[in-house]
Amino acid sequence: MRRSLSVSSTADLLGVSVDTVRRLADAGHLPSYRLLPSGWRRFNAVDVLEFRERLRRPKDGKAS
Repeated sequence: MRRSLSVSSTADLLGVSVDTVRRLADAGHLPSYRLLPSGWRRFNAVDVLEFRERLRRPKDGKAS
């Protein structure tokens, strides 16, 4: 089973605001899903960690 993260936990992990996390998800940059019946957004921890790693890579693709 994959670990799911709340919007606030995801924001903390990425070092951004909860509004930024919501915008990233709405734009399709960060995969998310909704809980029923609450509609609360959740993120798979693996997806969040992979997203964070992509952000940390140099823009030219070269390792430092």
